[in-house]
Amino acid sequence: MSPRNAHGRTLDSLGEAIVGGRYAPGDAVPPEPQLCEAFGVSRTVVREAVKSLVAKGLVSTGPKVGTRVLDASHWNWFDAEVVAWHSRSGLARDFLGELQELRRVIEPAAARLAAERATAQDLAEIEAAYAGMRAAVEQGGDYVGHDLAFHQGLLRASHNRMLARMGLALAALLRTSFEISSTRSEAPALSLPRHRAVLDAVVARSPARAERACLRLIASAQADIDTALASRRRLPALGSPAVQLRARRGP
Repeated sequence: MSPRNAHGRTLDSLGEAIVGGRYAPGDAVPPEPQLCEAFGVSRTVVREAVKSLVAKGLVSTGPKVGTRVLDASHWNWFDAEVVAWHSRSGLARDFLGELQELRRVIEPAAARLAAERATAQDLAEIEAAYAGMRAAVEQGGDYVGHDLAFHQGLLRASHNRMLARMGLALAALLRTSFEISSTRSEAPALSLPRHRAVLDAVVARSPARAERACLRLIASAQADIDTALASRRRLPALGSPAVQLRARRGP
C-alpha cells in the first residue's frame, strides 16, 4: 500500500468513526501505538491523519490530554470529506433541513445578482450545464454533475467573489441535496422547467423574477427530499459515484 493510500484509508476510518458517533465529543481517540496496530500503518501515517482531522475541526490535540473529539459545532461542514463521512453514517433530517435553509439564504440572492451582472460567458456556461441536465434526463447519464455545475455557475455569475468561492465550498453539500432529491425517478424531469425558469429570468435581466424562481426551485427540492425521507429507502452515499440516469424509453 502506498503512503498516500495508507493515509487516505486511515483518515477515512477515523473520520467516519468520529462523525458516525463511535467516539463521542470529549472522548479520547486511541493512542498512536493502538491506531498503528489497528490500521497496519506507521506512526507517521497516523500523525498525518490526526493533523487532517485537526484541520477539519473534528479533534484537538494537547501534550497532556492527547487527541480528543470536538463537538459537531466545531466541524468544518463545508469540507467534502466531512459531508461524505456524515452521509455514510446516515443523513439526519436536521442536517438536511439546515442545508436547505443555507440554500434559501445564499442561492436566491446569487440568482438576483446574476440577473444584474452575468456576462455572455456566464450565461453560456449555465446554458451548457442546463443542456447537460436535459440530455441526462432524455438520454441517460450524469444529471447530478450538470445540476451542480448549473448552481455553481449561478454563484459565479453573481460576480461576488465570496459567493463564487462559497460555491466551491458548498459543492459537497449541494451534491448531497441533489443526490437525495433525485432519488424519485420523476424528479429530474420535473426539475428541468424550474431550472429553466431561473435561467430565463437571469437571461431576461429580471432580478426579482430570478430570485422568486430560485426559491421555487429550492422548495421543490425540499419536497423531493421529504418524499425520499418518508419512503425510508436507503439514501445515496457520497463515497460512491453520482447516480447515472437511465435513458427514457419511447412510447
